[in-house]
Amino acid sequence: MEDFRKWAKTAPCGWNSWDCFGAAVNEKQLIENADYMAKNLKQYGWEYIVCDIQWYEPKACSNDYNNFTELCMDEYGRLIPAENRFPSSKDGQGFKPIADYIHSLGLKFGIHIMRGIPRQAVHKNTPIFGSEKTARSVAHHFSVCSWNTDMYGMYNCEGAQDYYNSIINMYASWGVDFIKCDDICVTEFRKWDNPYSADYEIEMLRKAIDNCGREIVLSLSPGPAPRDKAEHLCKNANMWRLTGDFWDLWEHLYPMFDKCKEWEGVTGEGNYPDCDMLPIGRISKLCSYHGERNRMSNFTKAEHYTLMSLWGIFKSPLMIGGNMPENDDFTLSLLQNEEYMLMHKTAQNAREIDRCEVNGKGYIIWSAESDKYKYTAVFNTDDKPLTMDSKIENAYDIWQKITISADSLEIEPHGARLLKTEK
Repeated sequence: MEDFRKWAKTAPCGWNSWDCFGAAVNEKQLIENADYMAKNLKQYGWEYIVCDIQWYEPKACSNDYNNFTELCMDEYGRLIPAENRFPSSKDGQGFKPIADYIHSLGLKFGIHIMRGIPRQAVHKNTPIFGSEKTARSVAHHFSVCSWNTDMYGMYNCEGAQDYYNSIINMYASWGVDFIKCDDICVTEFRKWDNPYSADYEIEMLRKAIDNCGREIVLSLSPGPAPRDKAEHLCKNANMWRLTGDFWDLWEHLYPMFDKCKEWEGVTGEGNYPDCDMLPIGRISKLCSYHGERNRMSNFTKAEHYTLMSLWGIFKSPLMIGGNMPENDDFTLSLLQNEEYMLMHKTAQNAREIDRCEVNGKGYIIWSAESDKYKYTAVFNTDDKPLTMDSKIENAYDIWQKITISADSLEIEPHGARLLKTEK
């Protein structure tokens, strides 16, 4: 059997619908973003279009969840797209028409799922496809998500693997290339349950994907993932979240330096600690979520450089959060930066090499290298400009797109300079 790590030789780069459309994304929006990516970003290495949570809920209309609402489901308890939001899914086609279209653009298609089995399936006691067991016999009624009412977790019992096999095989038949599984990777869970969100369910997902006949990248959420589970994560997933939902606030961005330091050295081919999405461009179109509704990112221009530089040099997966057709020129310039994307693809051994701060204000320096180049990211964590006395010779500034030689480096408040030098 082929090692699943080879299915993601570089950290995945794409777009996810959550930051802009929340639980209410529809087919038209998926297609518009796929068309935009194919035209403007594919040539730079962006390739995934990921439909996030609640695609099976007819009444979803914002970032909020409708508790215990009716979900679209087949006779085997498998969730299927809501036809009012995804009309091409009619007649049992599922996401295959959308996936086929996205593949025709030279891109890949992904979906979000929740850990476990729908409560609705358990209440109806549906049969499990390919099993003698039923939904009720595998459901763990105390293993429930604290923020979403759709699912029960499952026991480590006969029939549970059959259920995961049944949904993964269905997704594979649709042409799904990427699965983001939620409520399955977090340090703080529930006092009466396994704090790792039932590691056997992660292993069931891994087994189901390995045997479905399709290369599917597996992403685990929400985080923070426990650092002492790194070996288990590397054996079972391609990427896993280091934090809860990340939004466009310095208060969210600054702690990521600690998270990246904590996971330093774990990244390898097919295994990527995930700093979460890039909340840039037009976000929160449907509700006020950590800021004004329908806003451009709250990050300053300097903070954009810090966000992109840290995610890039750390080699985190890159998932754009904004509605791409509404990108402004600055946002697009970040995503079309060839030198940045080359660093993200080829650099290795990312590490913090210096940190000098007082009360969270000062500077942090990260470094990485490829076969030909050394990359250095210098971050100003202060709320005032920083001048660093440092001899710089023939360094290429990736964001400013100029070669510099100087005796000092100027960095804006909360900003970053990302430099490339020949080895």
